[in-house]
Amino acid sequence: MPKLARSYDANYPEYHASFQYSREVYYGSSSVGHKIHYRNLRDENRPKRKTSKKKNLFQFVVSCSILLFMLFYVMPFSFNNITKAMFVPTPYKNIKTDLKNLSFPTQNYLSNAWFMGDRSFRMAEDKDAQMIPLKENVNMPVLQSELQNLAKLYPTVEPSVYVWDYETQNYVDINASKIYSTASIIKIPVLIDVFKSIEAGQISLEDKIPLTEYYRTEGSGSLQFKARNSEYTIDELARRMITESDNSATNMLMAKVGSMTDVNQSIRDWGLKNTEVQTWLPDYAGTNHTTAREMADMLYNIDENDKFLTEASRTKMLDYMGHVHNNRLIQAGISPDAVFLHKTGDIGSMLGDAGIVIAPNGKKYIVVILANRPHNAIAGKDYIVHASEIIYNYMVK
Repeated sequence: MPKLARSYDANYPEYHASFQYSREVYYGSSSVGHKIHYRNLRDENRPKRKTSKKKNLFQFVVSCSILLFMLFYVMPFSFNNITKAMFVPTPYKNIKTDLKNLSFPTQNYLSNAWFMGDRSFRMAEDKDAQMIPLKENVNMPVLQSELQNLAKLYPTVEPSVYVWDYETQNYVDINASKIYSTASIIKIPVLIDVFKSIEAGQISLEDKIPLTEYYRTEGSGSLQFKARNSEYTIDELARRMITESDNSATNMLMAKVGSMTDVNQSIRDWGLKNTEVQTWLPDYAGTNHTTAREMADMLYNIDENDKFLTEASRTKMLDYMGHVHNNRLIQAGISPDAVFLHKTGDIGSMLGDAGIVIAPNGKKYIVVILANRPHNAIAGKDYIVHASEIIYNYMVK
């Protein structure tokens, strides 16, 4: 060992203890080399540094929020919709499961004809529409021009207007084929489907339905404040759905006739293409939709088509529609002596009214006004009232 190294080793013995000297001889292709490794030896007795643990307030809040969400929402939802259903017997004991359709869900698909010996492709058969579409004669240009000029005074309102005269079959069409949210006006096709189901013998007006928490919902109507499991006849539910625009009653009736899918299938069978129920009530997002033209078709068939509904059913439905509580839209623009059979709809982005006006002089016409507007803007209501005044004065002159 060199002299300087020996001196350093003698004066600093801890340096020697901290490192390990090793010599490794290895053989290469043509030479012998020496490799020296120095490895730092950690002192096992060295005290470990204490790290301070700072509480992270943000992580604590997030963790508590997730825990509370799981505790108060996810677990109750899972219990009510999954676990509870496994132990509570179904109230629909008469409904039997079609095991064949469950095992072979595609057996009725049209394309299966290729695999069943029939090589010819059969086109889908279109059923005849059950509703009679309105027959239009000529447009009423003077009235249409007045309504278009009125719309210029309300630049934030986007109206859809359809007017049809029973006597002349003349009409006004302003965006009447454009799809709009329906709000509670969607309750008209629900009402039709209820009475079609009654006439088919599937349900009756005297059938009772209990008000469970599954059906109770917010928004319009008084059923949401009634006692749990209180029973109501279909007649009373239908009346509340139209006169009070009761959302809970609407959901109960839709469930009674099947589901939203069944209501939509009925709407297609009637011959309507742009009316659809996509959301249980209330539909604040405006996903349920229709057009003013199709709503007018529904009103006409409720009033006139005895092949679509019996006279008893149509009379009952028109009686409901003659006692609607909301008289602040189209009805506010017509004579107090006129009869108005209608249904209103109101959500933040859309306000509407659809009905049949019967003036004291016998003049009768259908009017549907839908108005897209800024959220809850009063301009939507003002436009509908003023448009109703213009239409009424023109039609009864």
